[in-house]
Amino acid sequence: MHDEFLCHVTAYGVCGGRRVGVPLGTYRAPTLALALWWLRDRASWIAERLDPQPGTAPLPPGALVPVADTVPDVPAVLRAWCGDVARQELVADELAAGRLVRIAVSDDTTEYELLAESVDALRMQRTVAPLAVPVS
Repeated sequence: MHDEFLCHVTAYGVCGGRRVGVPLGTYRAPTLALALWWLRDRASWIAERLDPQPGTAPLPPGALVPVADTVPDVPAVLRAWCGDVARQELVADELAAGRLVRIAVSDDTTEYELLAESVDALRMQRTVAPLAVPVS
């Protein structure tokens, strides 16, 4: 029933005292497998930009700075999520059942959010709401 999935990646931070979201990508996946692939690809993409693996590219001096041990390691969390088969299956089950999936991880300045949901479930929500409105 749920054949198509809408996927979003957004980074949230504070600017001028207000929470601001910056879209990092959107994908309309024609299959569940492609939705999962895209979410993993974007999670890896974020992790690689936050913490490039040694030797992958020359970086200018001072481009990377160490953070306190108390700051959550967003790249490590995202890489672990990408490699966790059980968690991938859980996401697949939730999406296949028509439920919204949200994966969020944050450090001391930014929250990274990966969302996916069934296009069919969205359509059904839109049509069910008007049916519940009383007619006078």
